[in-house]
Amino acid sequence: MPLSKFKKTLSDYSIAVLILLVLWEAASMWLNKSYLPGPYLSFLTFGQELGRKLGPHLLVSTGRVVISLVTALIPAVLLGMVLGRVEKYDRIAAPLIYLTYPVPKIIFLPLVVTLMGLGNLSKIFLIWIIVFFQILVTARDAARQVNKSMVDSVLSLGAGEMQIYRHVIFPSCLPKILTALRISLGTAIAVLFFSETVANLGGYGGIGYYVMEAWARLEWNVMFAGIIAMGIMGFVLYLFLDWLEKKICPWEFL
Repeated sequence: MPLSKFKKTLSDYSIAVLILLVLWEAASMWLNKSYLPGPYLSFLTFGQELGRKLGPHLLVSTGRVVISLVTALIPAVLLGMVLGRVEKYDRIAAPLIYLTYPVPKIIFLPLVVTLMGLGNLSKIFLIWIIVFFQILVTARDAARQVNKSMVDSVLSLGAGEMQIYRHVIFPSCLPKILTALRISLGTAIAVLFFSETVANLGGYGGIGYYVMEAWARLEWNVMFAGIIAMGIMGFVLYLFLDWLEKKICPWEFL
């Protein structure tokens, strides 16, 4: 990224953060309640807690999200591209996808916890299944929309099926897949928080667990420190995916 563009982007983000902080401080002063501490106290507590209890919880939550995204992305992309290109396979899979995709996967939380326990596996699987279906449907639809003349041109040069996927289908689908992944990130973090608060009776950690523990003890500034941590985690992951798209799909930003 050119230095001038980086400075402009940094300036835009700084203004947005400043506006949010001003609104937060104004709301805190107007309500004047202990349950809504101002940004100064919240960020001060965040800095103090990061080296104590909050840091390990943040690492646990980040690990769950990253593992879920990576392990869901690879099979969903591969299967989606095959379904989008091979009609006979798509006819078999389409009814199953249409029946299961609209169902909110979070309703399976009790069943997943019963089968997999209260540990990391149940939380990772819940996020995995949500991200998997979103990427699968996106990859399949993107593969369907690939220009047939492009495929025919590469075939006429003697390309095999694997080369078609590698040099035509995958590059064509990649921008839409990364966009879907960014969208899935917000859902993944929401599901993570819910699962860490509901399915954490064994004390397996995570920011959701940390926030609810602080709430139960009425430690409002500690609770907001956890909220800040989850917000920063989501923001950093989103920025990484945005950077990754610009890095590996430069033709989309010409």
